[in-house]
Amino acid sequence: MTSELIALARLMAGHFSNKNQASVNPQSYAHIRVLFRPLPFEFFGGIGFYSEQVYDYDVWNPYRQGIHRLVEQENQIYIENYGLKDGMIYAGSGRELDILLTITPDSIERRYNCSMVFKRDGEMFRGSVEPGEKCLINRKGCETYLVSDVELTEHTWASLDRGMDVNTREQVWGSTEGPLVFEKVESFANELPIAMLIT
Repeated sequence: MTSELIALARLMAGHFSNKNQASVNPQSYAHIRVLFRPLPFEFFGGIGFYSEQVYDYDVWNPYRQGIHRLVEQENQIYIENYGLKDGMIYAGSGRELDILLTITPDSIERRYNCSMVFKRDGEMFRGSVEPGEKCLINRKGCETYLVSDVELTEHTWASLDRGMDVNTREQVWGSTEGPLVFEKVESFANELPIAMLIT
């Protein structure tokens, strides 16, 4: 386990909000909260996260949930992505540890071709979806591939997700106004199972 992976995990572990961005430009940005809560070491035998994205006015109804496993590979850090088979059972896990601890490996399934690849860039980490344009998402009957770019610093998480038509390569969904910029309002780094990895 390298210091790079641990550093990335520490930056990820937190509760992020784009309240300031939404306040300045409410016509273009809703107020969204993103939570990355560390999973117990036993879940993956390493560092993993549960994530959820919610609108501020409806925090018990996440519109996106995921499970993520951090893996070192060829001087890069891959974040494998998994879906929950019945996500609403686990809604609120980003805030409530008693719900988080009910998630089991049997309740997830791998999202193949949708890993994020992160590299350090100075004081930040930059990430993008793995190459190949094979992370496919069907939206309103249109088959799209995901283009995702992330910048992560000690205090911010900026992300831009777009869905591109597999045939025309034109954007079908996602922001046309630029990245969502989230500020960390709470850190969960103290919950990371780092002691299990360095002993």
